[in-house]
Amino acid sequence: MGEELIFLLIQLALCVLLILWGSIAISLIYRKRRSKVLRNIEVQFADVVSNFLYGNEDDQLSLIDIQRKFKALGISPNHPKSKNVQYLIKLMLRTQGSLLGRSSERLKVLYQQIPPYRASVIKLKGKDWYNKARGIREIYEMNQGQYLKEIIPLRNHKNIYVRREAQIALVVFLGWGSLRFLPYLRWNVTLWQQIKIVEKLHDLYEIPNIAFLRKAYRAESVYAKQLLIRIIRKYELIGEIDYVLDFIDDKNYELREAAIYCVCAFNLPEEKMDRLKSVFHNIPNNSHKRQLLGYISTHNTLDVAFYQNLLYTGNDYIKLNAAEVLWGSGYKELVQDFYYQQYTKNEEIYVD
Repeated sequence: MGEELIFLLIQLALCVLLILWGSIAISLIYRKRRSKVLRNIEVQFADVVSNFLYGNEDDQLSLIDIQRKFKALGISPNHPKSKNVQYLIKLMLRTQGSLLGRSSERLKVLYQQIPPYRASVIKLKGKDWYNKARGIREIYEMNQGQYLKEIIPLRNHKNIYVRREAQIALVVFLGWGSLRFLPYLRWNVTLWQQIKIVEKLHDLYEIPNIAFLRKAYRAESVYAKQLLIRIIRKYELIGEIDYVLDFIDDKNYELREAAIYCVCAFNLPEEKMDRLKSVFHNIPNNSHKRQLLGYISTHNTLDVAFYQNLLYTGNDYIKLNAAEVLWGSGYKELVQDFYYQQYTKNEEIYVD
């Protein structure tokens, strides 16, 4: 009985080894064949791109010739979700990111002619948020503006990653015109997303369109106002500074901070500086007051009445800062009188 059990165990071990070796052999064969297919796709794609960018007009491949080349490699409209199509998309994105200037612009024209059989837009119809966001990114990276209508409804998608990519896509395809959707966004636009939108807008559309910007001023949400302020700062639109000054003393901390950082990036004219000083006392946060006071002291001619008023109305740090400015500007008597009055008051309190 013992010998039969041992013999059975040996047979089982040999079967396991055979299955293992067989799976390894199959895996190696599959990997070898798969690698060959991917290399062929790379070669054909490189040939198509080089022919389009650098070939003679008489020798350029037609759209039908390009489709036949890819179809021979398993890339066809009948299988838009295949791994081969997805690999072609990766090659397209990688190539787009590595080329600049005129070549990059011509490549966009090529991508519009050979979209990978709606593989990216099909992802938008699924329920998985990752595939949706991935599909949107593929569409705007490959400049497939023909699918803009499918992307627009996703700007208010409940998933943050989907709506982020959709909002970036609107900026890519519509530029400044994408700001017209700002009043209709129902979800909060995070700080990181605001930065991405501003940077993408500046990279693709360096010339500002003030008309679209001013139309977006009617947006009432805090994040929309923050985004507009950051656009004004990035493009250095000094002519739109009145919009920013409206929020210098706003009750919302983040909105007020964005406005202050924007103002501090400009060299305001005298009348705008007077408006800034008129709302200075309304700012509810002392750190913001100190930040603005440092800006005013270095970007404005000395306003003796303004600093003298701060001596009697500000907190200890504001008073000290105002005293330093007046003392350094030759108004020592005003500072001495203020501190003498403080000393006299403290002495009377002590005597009582």
